[in-house]
Amino acid sequence: MPDDPFALITTVELTWIEKQVERWLRFGRPLADTILDRRRRLLSFAPGSVFAFVRWAANDYGTVESHIDIVRTVGSCEDYQTVPCVQPGGEMLLHQSSWPRVQCVLEAIDTVEAQDIDPTEVSPDYWRHVHHRLEARQQPDAYTKARHRAWLRRRALH
Repeated sequence: MPDDPFALITTVELTWIEKQVERWLRFGRPLADTILDRRRRLLSFAPGSVFAFVRWAANDYGTVESHIDIVRTVGSCEDYQTVPCVQPGGEMLLHQSSWPRVQCVLEAIDTVEAQDIDPTEVSPDYWRHVHHRLEARQQPDAYTKARHRAWLRRRALH
């Protein structure tokens, strides 16, 4: 029985209420972008896509949450983790909470992009490495062009 093609689409709801709730994409290649209203959008991703999703919220006293997730979308028969505002969820490559850690991840993404490497094409193992190093309160290793070439060659074999 063929898979339902609609079951393969992952959606991410973005919200922007200035200085209250800010949910935005740092990188990713959506298939579709649907405007729900002036504050909300719905992005749709194909299976196997990778994106970085930032969630931040504040109240009168300051920041109450800040998170970044780097997620690989899954096919209909793959296991996945749930992520707020992401339906149905995805394979979690990286999750960090607290603004200092979110900033470290954003800097790692900036460093990748500074080398003219698309972060959606980076080895999933690298994002896991960044996650684990930050959890251990250590500095992640840099992602290099040589490491990226090796990943692209390894991926081409599969």
